[in-house]
Amino acid sequence: MRASPQRRKSCADQNGPQETFTEYLVAAAQLPESGHTFSAPWLNLSSESKQTDRPSVDNPNKQIGSRNELPLAEKIRPPNVTYDPISWSAFFKQGFAKMPIKNRLSDLHEEIVGWRRDIHAHPELRFKEHRTAALVADKLRAFGCDEVATDVGRTGVVGVIHGRQNTADAVIGFRADMDALPLQEATGLPHASTYPGQMHACGHDGHTAMLLGAAKYLAETRNFDGTIVLVFQPAEEGGGGARAMIKDGLMDRWNIQEVYGMHNWPGIPVGQFAVRDGPQMAAADFFEIVVQGKGGHAALPHQAVDTTLAASHVVTAVQSIASRNIDPLKTAVVSICGIRSDSNTFNIIPDKITLRGTARFLDPLVQEKIISGLSSLAENTAKAFGAQAEVIYTRCVPPTINTPEFAQRSADVAHTVSGDVIRDHDPVMPGEDFADMLAERPGAFLFIGNGNSAELHNPMYEFNDDAIPAGCSWFAEMAERRMPID
Repeated sequence: MRASPQRRKSCADQNGPQETFTEYLVAAAQLPESGHTFSAPWLNLSSESKQTDRPSVDNPNKQIGSRNELPLAEKIRPPNVTYDPISWSAFFKQGFAKMPIKNRLSDLHEEIVGWRRDIHAHPELRFKEHRTAALVADKLRAFGCDEVATDVGRTGVVGVIHGRQNTADAVIGFRADMDALPLQEATGLPHASTYPGQMHACGHDGHTAMLLGAAKYLAETRNFDGTIVLVFQPAEEGGGGARAMIKDGLMDRWNIQEVYGMHNWPGIPVGQFAVRDGPQMAAADFFEIVVQGKGGHAALPHQAVDTTLAASHVVTAVQSIASRNIDPLKTAVVSICGIRSDSNTFNIIPDKITLRGTARFLDPLVQEKIISGLSSLAENTAKAFGAQAEVIYTRCVPPTINTPEFAQRSADVAHTVSGDVIRDHDPVMPGEDFADMLAERPGAFLFIGNGNSAELHNPMYEFNDDAIPAGCSWFAEMAERRMPID
């Protein structure tokens, strides 16, 4: 059930002109009397650069010149700024940033990194996030949240922060996921997983830490008119944690009217955000194909029904679903990812083989074509070799579809925070069960850059701590812009 238009409208939208982060820094650099005196290697402000080397509207690709040469009114566009190799953490610790939100979160950065690394060292799988949930709940209570509820959706945690005013009766939900993956970490970092075969390889440790950082700031300042509901979700990795929390009354119990989530994304520069209207991420369904034949001796295949041969042809046949059964203008992926056999030796033809795979798509109408294609191809291909096939298809996570109006609001806030946002990012085919929350309430899901890291679900992956200030600030700024104090 969606919130009424009147409810959604009560969260005021601020569309006034906003100064970008880079513009603020460039302007402040030439105003020492304002108390914002600093050198900014992050912006490559070189005293040796000539006046003619600085960028302008007409020639944005030139390097920035001396700080004393930069006119206040000139609009320096962040994507064209030359970056020096200074990390966000060093940038904030050295006091270069003087924006109100950034100042407090820069002070908290080291503390938030400590939380993140503690969670990383103690990864917990879906619906077993007991230590993580306790850590989150304890911190929310220590921050002074007005309400902290545990065991929501089994191991989920919900925190509530009321603003200094509540004239509009507006309620916004912010969500972070907490669970880890069944993967052996290979980073060798000092804070690497202490639990064999379990790892935070998708950055949920970072998501949780960023939302905790924003929670601490929001609980201290309460500079908004309404209520923030902090949702710390279990079991995003294939466990249906979002659905479990919704079933436990998440949306109705706390009267959430709109909901937002964030995920780190390798390959996007640190500090940059990316979002789009409509489908941001794909549906993620699972399936099994059980091929049944007749086992026998490998030296006497004519007396058996060879399931290995039949299953191999099924694997090949289902590849035609995306290329021949789906509209070329639609997007679909059908992947066979595992083959299990009754046989574990060299000379036995197995009686049964099970294929496991996943289907991904952006348009919900594509799902039925994939299901019918799998059933038809598997059954008929197996039959051609004298075997039988059964398809067991599980509808798991729908596409993550951003509400256009809310996606653009998310992009506006991202631009305010960093000055660097991709507003029409290409959709990606991994799935995300935040889709279940977006099916209940309007909102948006956006990416925050993780830089040049290993890919998600890789044993060498590591969340980039330098993304924390921007991520925390996005949540804080969204609360204050969507529910401004009169």
